[in-house]
Amino acid sequence: MLDQAGVEHIAVPAAIDEDQEKARQRNPRALAAALAEAKAVKVSVERPDSWVIGSDSVVSVGDRMFDKPADREQAAEHLRFFSGQPMVLTSAVALARGGTVEWTDCDSARLQVRPLSDKFIDAYLDAEWPEVGYCVGVFRLEGRGVQLFESIDGSYFTILGMPLLPLLGALRDRGIVAA
Repeated sequence: MLDQAGVEHIAVPAAIDEDQEKARQRNPRALAAALAEAKAVKVSVERPDSWVIGSDSVVSVGDRMFDKPADREQAAEHLRFFSGQPMVLTSAVALARGGTVEWTDCDSARLQVRPLSDKFIDAYLDAEWPEVGYCVGVFRLEGRGVQLFESIDGSYFTILGMPLLPLLGALRDRGIVAA
């Protein structure tokens, strides 16, 4: 998304203990924000003079939060669980410098999953696996994943994984990108 928006950046993985944060947070918004902030802080400590963006997304259906599937079988289980249900995808972004979070934003989108047959799930995973295995909701909206849904209410960028428009505003406010 940053490339497409014309924001120069370097991608640096943030080695954080996500399981520890997931054990502490029971609320999807709080979890997405905590993970985004932890990632931004971790990298900004290693690169104290740089502005660092951290982001994360959480998918919830009812009271259950989902991780990325461990394998194709678990991806199919997730899709069967999602079938016919409203899914909430919550994405957060944090901007940090020198180990301190300077700005955050969190947004949610509601996606109504249509009823999914086993035949559809198998064909979908045949076409989209393993790429959707890296996606918490087992879909890429910009690909065949759009076929999972009856309706979508929320920001396209939030669904892709980061509240991009608020982030661009924060970057402009700080002179990081042109105003």
